[in-house]
Amino acid sequence: MLRKLKIAATAALGLMAVCVTAEEDKYAEVRAQLQTCVACHGEAGANPILPEYPILAGQHMYYLYLQLKDIKAKRRDNAIMYPIANALEKDQMKLISTYFSEQEWPSNDLTLTNAEINAAREVITAGQCVQCHRGNFHGDSGIPRTAGQKEAYLAKTLLDFKHGRRLNNAAKSSLMKTFSDEQLQAVAKYFAALPEGEETE
Repeated sequence: MLRKLKIAATAALGLMAVCVTAEEDKYAEVRAQLQTCVACHGEAGANPILPEYPILAGQHMYYLYLQLKDIKAKRRDNAIMYPIANALEKDQMKLISTYFSEQEWPSNDLTLTNAEINAAREVITAGQCVQCHRGNFHGDSGIPRTAGQKEAYLAKTLLDFKHGRRLNNAAKSSLMKTFSDEQLQAVAKYFAALPEGEETE
C-alpha cells in the first residue's frame, strides 16, 4: 500500500512539474512555429542562413507583427514566408514577434571606407532617413532597426520598394525611386556596418 502511495505521489509531482513548465513558458503555443523560423533565421533569429534573410533578434515587436500581417494579406510578396504567415492566427503572430524582439541583436565587425560612408550619408541626408529610423537607426515600434542588419537583405528591401516588388509602404516606394540602384546599395552597406550608438546628422 505504501509503495502504491509513493508511486502515485511521484506521478502527481511529475504532472505538476509539466504543468508548471508549460505555464511558465509563455511561448509554448508557438514553439513549433519558432523552430520553423530559426531554421532560416538562425538560433534566436540572430544568424540567418542566407545573407538575403533578415536578422530578427532584437527587432521591434510591432514591426515584426506588421510584416507577418502584411505577408499574410499579400501586401508584402514573399513566396517562402506566405504559407507560414498564412497559417498563423493574430495572437500567434504577436507571440512570435514578441519572442524575437526579446532576443539580443548580434554584433558584427564590418568596416567602411570614408568614400563609402560619404556616399551613403548623402542619400541618408537627402532622404531624411533619421526622421523615421532615428539618429542611431535603431527604429521605433513600427519602424524597423536597420543598423547592423544584413547588407544583402537591406539592399534587396530597398530595391524591392523602388521597383514595385514590395507594396506595403507607398511612401517608401516613392522615396526609393528618387535614388539610383547604386546609391541604395551604398546605403544598405552603410546601415549593415553602422556601429552601435552611432548617429547621423
